[in-house]
Amino acid sequence: MSEPFVFDPRHDLCKTPFGAVPCGQSVTFHCRPLASEGFQHCAIVLLGEFSGSEAHIEFACGGPEGDRVRFSGTVLAPGEPELVWYHFRFWRDDGSGCILDCTGYRHDGLVEPWQLTVYEETPTPQWFGEGISYQIFPDRFSRLAVPNPAGMVGNRWVHENWADAPEWRPDPDGEVRNRDFFGGSLAGITAQLPHLADLGVSTLYLCPIFESASNHRYNTADYSKIDPMLGTEEDFRELCAKARALNIRVILDGVFNHTGSQSLYFNEDGFYPTLGAAQSQDSPYADWFSFHPWPADYDAWWGIRTLPAVREESPSYIHYIIEGQDSIIRRWLRAGASGWRLDVADELPDWFIEKIRAVMDRDFPDAFLLGEVWEDASTKVAYSRRRRYLLGRELHGVMNYPFRTSLLEYLRQEQAERFQDAMETLRENYPPAAFYSAMNFLGTHDTPRVLTVLGADVLLERKEDRARYRLSSGERDRGLRRLRLAALVLFTFPGAPTVYYGDEAGMEGFEDPFNRGAYPWGGEDLELLDWFRRLGRLRRDRRSLRTGSLRWLHAAGPLLAFAREAESERLTTAVNASQEVRTLSLPWSAGLAEDLLTGQRLSPSGGTLELTLPPLTGFLLADTSEI
Repeated sequence: MSEPFVFDPRHDLCKTPFGAVPCGQSVTFHCRPLASEGFQHCAIVLLGEFSGSEAHIEFACGGPEGDRVRFSGTVLAPGEPELVWYHFRFWRDDGSGCILDCTGYRHDGLVEPWQLTVYEETPTPQWFGEGISYQIFPDRFSRLAVPNPAGMVGNRWVHENWADAPEWRPDPDGEVRNRDFFGGSLAGITAQLPHLADLGVSTLYLCPIFESASNHRYNTADYSKIDPMLGTEEDFRELCAKARALNIRVILDGVFNHTGSQSLYFNEDGFYPTLGAAQSQDSPYADWFSFHPWPADYDAWWGIRTLPAVREESPSYIHYIIEGQDSIIRRWLRAGASGWRLDVADELPDWFIEKIRAVMDRDFPDAFLLGEVWEDASTKVAYSRRRRYLLGRELHGVMNYPFRTSLLEYLRQEQAERFQDAMETLRENYPPAAFYSAMNFLGTHDTPRVLTVLGADVLLERKEDRARYRLSSGERDRGLRRLRLAALVLFTFPGAPTVYYGDEAGMEGFEDPFNRGAYPWGGEDLELLDWFRRLGRLRRDRRSLRTGSLRWLHAAGPLLAFAREAESERLTTAVNASQEVRTLSLPWSAGLAEDLLTGQRLSPSGGTLELTLPPLTGFLLADTSEI
């Protein structure tokens, strides 16, 4: 950073402590305008997002520092969780002056303020952020036998051939109903636990496993029952128990904003013997849904009629999902789950999420609550309301889509500084526990396969063309090299590295359903699989990668370098995203540097390590005196 800045909240010359602060914390600010500007006065202007409060606090002038004047002041953070927006006013004795916000000096009266996140300090289970997660789309991971779908909800059919492509064409009614199944099961996942443990996995995140008419199961039919194609409750308990024996925990996907139209609760087609809300206004579930009028029209998620939206404020729904002694939240945590991921968290009211967290904190204090949020979760606005996800009473952590977006952009466009800035924004805005508990990933069931994103050079407008497309040998080679770099950053960056099933095996595919193919058992890219396995072991064995602080060493163009430090251990990640050889100088104060990925040793000179990085190459460097 160049010296002339007046205020930078990320620099300890200007603000301490860094980033978000607990309720009641003292925060010290320093502003350093040029003496030649003639400002004799400075005040900080503070606006509370939720309280609506406004405060102006004049700072003391510390006198000249070379060609600058230093104004300083200390602010006490609110006693309740809050987002505080702040900027500065400078003025002279004659009343002339200006404001300072994140854009610089302004005279137009408009403000783009800085953000101070004020959070309540509440416990966050450390096992999630320190570990390695693996996301499984249950129908497509591992099957032990071809199931018979007869008698199950929905008009299902099963692919005999595990290697088939998922069906993507509309049915005769023009609808894509996702009724083609491959028959993956919970017992199949259990059979692969040793393989997952060998990858270093410590958390399994399972896409929905409850009874449903579709292969994705996001249109829940019965929250209290495992989908029979996946198995039974006993199969689930066995999976959790055997996973725990290998130090692996299970997180379930909770879809509580909507159900399925073919559910026990709505029962539009009469599959279930009891009365659903679509059949009778005397149904015990009638007040779970909003009809206008009944039964022809009802609120549905994004207008999709197969996904009737739930009225979360319904007392019986709250009791059933959260607060009853045998509620869905409690029932499956008692059965062996270690946490919940909340689907479309931005469509659940804050108070609803807070109730889930309260039950978990009280009865299952080691359970983790994760939310699906696609943006910066500290500033998310949904339905015209600023959300409170990470202020201490709701989510422990969120899915880190900004990490994926900025990392893949860096690898394709070679702008490391943009990745650094995006991550520093999160580090500044998130409470530390939330930053270190973010679910970092390269892909999910809702995004194209990362190998395709990093390798493909084409823009295909027709879905039919995307369904058939496979990377050329050149595209695949480039994609694999970039993917290795992406995985290196993923496993060495703060947060929980999460692998979407099959990415480590080299699976390709554009958007849903092409990103949801069956896992290629026996056809994996073994070199790529070994790379992920190696990174998983390093993450597991190195405390600095699990809990260490983050220090940026270089971020410009194609070159990225950062260090993770914990106690006496320090590891340095260095990446060249260019297709040309690049050199990089890093500070190195002690012994030889060893690349833990290759065993190569490098000698520093005069406190500097000169690196030559071949095209699309990365190092994970350790000081040999610490090994």
